[in-house]
Amino acid sequence: MVGLRYSLVAETYEKIGATTKRLQMTKNLVELIMVTPRELIGKVAYLTQGKLYPDFMGIEMGVAEKTIITAIALASGIGKASINKMWKKLGDLGLVAEAALRQSRASNTRLSPLEALTFEDAYDILDKIARTSGQGSVETRVGGLTHLLARATPEEARYLVRTAAGKLRLGIGDMTFLDALAIAYGGGKEARAAVERAYNVSSDLGLVAQSLAEKGLEGIRSFGITIGRPVRPMLCERLPSSQEILGKLGGMGAVEFKYDGLRIQAHVSSQGITLFSRRLENLTSQFPDIVSALRESTLATDTVVEGECVAVDLNTGELLPFQVVTQRRGRKHGVTEMLEEVPVVLFLFDILYLNGETLLDIPYLKRRSALTESVRETDHVKIAHPVLVDEPQKLDALMGEATEAGCEGVVAKSVKENSVYQAGARGFLWIKYKRDYRSEMGDTVDLVIVGAIAGRGKRAGKYGALLMASYDQEKDVFRTVCKLGSGFSDEDLASLPEVMAQYVLDHPHPRVDSKLQADFWFVPTKVLEVRGAELTLSPLHTCGWGMIRKDSGIAIRFPRFTGKWRDDRRPEDATTVKELVEIYQSQLKRVKT
Repeated sequence: MVGLRYSLVAETYEKIGATTKRLQMTKNLVELIMVTPRELIGKVAYLTQGKLYPDFMGIEMGVAEKTIITAIALASGIGKASINKMWKKLGDLGLVAEAALRQSRASNTRLSPLEALTFEDAYDILDKIARTSGQGSVETRVGGLTHLLARATPEEARYLVRTAAGKLRLGIGDMTFLDALAIAYGGGKEARAAVERAYNVSSDLGLVAQSLAEKGLEGIRSFGITIGRPVRPMLCERLPSSQEILGKLGGMGAVEFKYDGLRIQAHVSSQGITLFSRRLENLTSQFPDIVSALRESTLATDTVVEGECVAVDLNTGELLPFQVVTQRRGRKHGVTEMLEEVPVVLFLFDILYLNGETLLDIPYLKRRSALTESVRETDHVKIAHPVLVDEPQKLDALMGEATEAGCEGVVAKSVKENSVYQAGARGFLWIKYKRDYRSEMGDTVDLVIVGAIAGRGKRAGKYGALLMASYDQEKDVFRTVCKLGSGFSDEDLASLPEVMAQYVLDHPHPRVDSKLQADFWFVPTKVLEVRGAELTLSPLHTCGWGMIRKDSGIAIRFPRFTGKWRDDRRPEDATTVKELVEIYQSQLKRVKT
């Protein structure tokens, strides 16, 4: 008995690709969820994201183009040279697979599949392909993909190949799928909060979907932290003055230094220690010195702690900038050598789980007390000690101390009874105050590359400028805020086309809201740190459209790339539309006074 035909999944992808409206995408997903057997809904959730497992497991699709071309040629009976010509013309191996199978089966009906491809079989074969490594792995991948395409219709082949290549790109954000789950299994959008909380605690969309399908809302309301499964991090809002910060916090806050490093969530148990990045990637193998240091400093049996991993100069004790510690990130070779070249210290600032108890819902000061009782400071593990502040002058003084210590600034945190850890959320319980907030817009912002303008003159053949966007949390889309062409070195400009090649689209991504036309469009993936002179109103950019003035958005005037690629941040972690609106309003108040 067929559980779920893959054709139904492919048809849903086709419908989603034909619209840019989130409500319509959600409706299409709800329809797919309702016809999916409950035991398969977790896998459908993953595959619709273009994945097989949650990110933190590190099992990725991304079959080499040469392998895919070989498989298409074998499945269709068309030579590789012809397949390559089709690829050059169409620019999308999914469309090539569809066209090749359609052409070959039109001339030879015996090549048509004898039975319908099931979702289960498609997932299992893709899973085997992704897990294959070592000697003979290329042949295994080619064989698996060829078998899959031979069983697929041309329409199915398009999406199977895009999935295998790691380029499904449906434009569906996690939040859209959570909306669909709430409607399909929770009875409506009123269930969204419970569904989103479960996702924020587990970082696993498939697990949430499966649990909701099998156990209902009660099943996901019981979600707590599990060692080895990262919690989506809590994020800060930002304000430009000490007065505004303390006013927002109710007159008092706990102020910590804001270290310029990599955020790390460490899961410690008797079975071992696992380190996760802000993007939920597993960093354990890249920081064996932090693993060893945590083993020595942690007093609890099982715990989850968060901190900032910062590079240090062992001779002077000076904290080094973010670019230095990122040399340790992403390495598979030379890790041991880098331990001496780039020594690091982990500054812990929160504890989320302790000996079987989830601590997310207890106030900040109680969590801090639990942290200090659970960790012994060593040379490589420190605790970021907060200072209670109730006067703007004291907050400014701490800003000066943080700057002298080599930090970005400070973070002021609420000490009220409601100062819980808001997993996956950005709010005013934590507020950033960075040292470069002193001019009109001296502060840096993190923006997402969504497009590019072709270069002219000296930049001919390269990108002349990048179209940058902020993140709209409410609508789960990216809204443009500036064209960025300054601050790039010659090496940056030369490498940009190669860096962005795998994200190129021939149309705006469904999650990008832009009134401007770009020569190149990209999947919103890469985040850059940008500094600007000031925020202005613009009829061309969509960030904060209509929120300050009708028919106007917010733009950054004279933006400049700082040199920081924020690969530690997901596009959804970029500076939000809400933040930029608030910065603009604060900027306006200062001008008036």
